[in-house]
Amino acid sequence: MTRGDPILRAVPRPADININGNIFGGWVLSQMDVAGGILARDRARGPVATVAIEAMHFIRPILLGDIVSLYGHVQRVGTTSIAVWLEVVATRGYENEEVVVTNGVFTFVALDGNQRPTPVPVT
Repeated sequence: MTRGDPILRAVPRPADININGNIFGGWVLSQMDVAGGILARDRARGPVATVAIEAMHFIRPILLGDIVSLYGHVQRVGTTSIAVWLEVVATRGYENEEVVVTNGVFTFVALDGNQRPTPVPVT
């Protein structure tokens, strides 16, 4: 499967560095939540909320100066839920080396106008 176009691209700032000098894991987690939410919202054709992070793998650190691209696809659709697989790739250095740094599965639930779970439309 090809990656296609990124759902989201971001550049971490110096304020996003953890005590070890790498980008804080919570920063990348929030970027993944935003990217996954975009895919889930499009599939649900309406608002969604994150309900679970089923799997998360930190493969390599994100460094200051990396350009971070988030790719993903809808992995499965339930009655009210949508699972999204996400992969985070850092473009690093002047050689533009691409490094897979993180991946995971985020689950969202489709919401109605009262913020209650609602069925995901059949495509």
